[in-house]
Amino acid sequence: MDVTTLIALGLVVTAAGCHATWNLLLKRAHQHEVYVWWLSASTIILALPVAIIIAWQSRFEAVGLWYVAGSALLHLCYSLFLSRSLARSDLSLVYPIARSFGPGLVPVLAVLTLGESVSPLGWTGIASIVLGIYVMAWWGPLLLSLRSGSGWRVFNLSGIGYALLTGCCTALYTIVDKRGVAHISPFLYLYIVTCGAALGLFPYILRGYGIRAIVSEWRYAPWSIPLAAALVFLAYGLVLTALTIADASYVASAREVGLLIGVALGVIVLKERFTAGRIAGSALIVIGLTLITLSQ
Repeated sequence: MDVTTLIALGLVVTAAGCHATWNLLLKRAHQHEVYVWWLSASTIILALPVAIIIAWQSRFEAVGLWYVAGSALLHLCYSLFLSRSLARSDLSLVYPIARSFGPGLVPVLAVLTLGESVSPLGWTGIASIVLGIYVMAWWGPLLLSLRSGSGWRVFNLSGIGYALLTGCCTALYTIVDKRGVAHISPFLYLYIVTCGAALGLFPYILRGYGIRAIVSEWRYAPWSIPLAAALVFLAYGLVLTALTIADASYVASAREVGLLIGVALGVIVLKERFTAGRIAGSALIVIGLTLITLSQ
């Protein structure tokens, strides 16, 4: 394993921990959609000094703004879908599902749109991760549905539909961002994307909830929102940096170590159940991560 691979893996694993933690904070919100808007707004304010410095010293090509616009729209949808999934279901259920479609879709999209190639060992690792995710997410609900004779009920569980849509957004913006960071430095790119997503989401939040709800959510979580905002920015910035030195397929798959952290937070902090299916799924994910690392 070369040094570049080790660096990319370290960046992605750290980002995964940050990502799982801010999802835990979002899960504990009062008004989830308002909270997720506050995340973007707080990130813009907190990161402004750094963004100015980076903008002064970093590369910027105007063509990158097209990718910024596409990514901002996808992030807007991602934020709404994620907040709705967490508002409707347990963290340890919807978090793995929301993260499952990314590694399943990204390799196909990367091959088709970015001209990347994935080795057989890499595909095996990706398949193992995806299988592990589904074992973790579906084992208990699927067995319960089969025993009750209503096999299709598993697809009607609250929050799952939004979690699947969240995963689709993740796959799409990963591909867009891989192109975008070639024209704009990663952290500056992230800042501009965050600005676009926050501005685009504000009219919906204002109309749907009103000023009082926006102020109330801040008062409800005055320390949680800035902390979560910092974790959002750090997590995605680290991933964007990893994308500049590694293929999108591998970055998206390695990020799924965050599933283990997310499930652990759900079990330990929120006292959610840890089933045999989640143990088996965790093992498959670890195997997949190992195979992906060895394939590079």
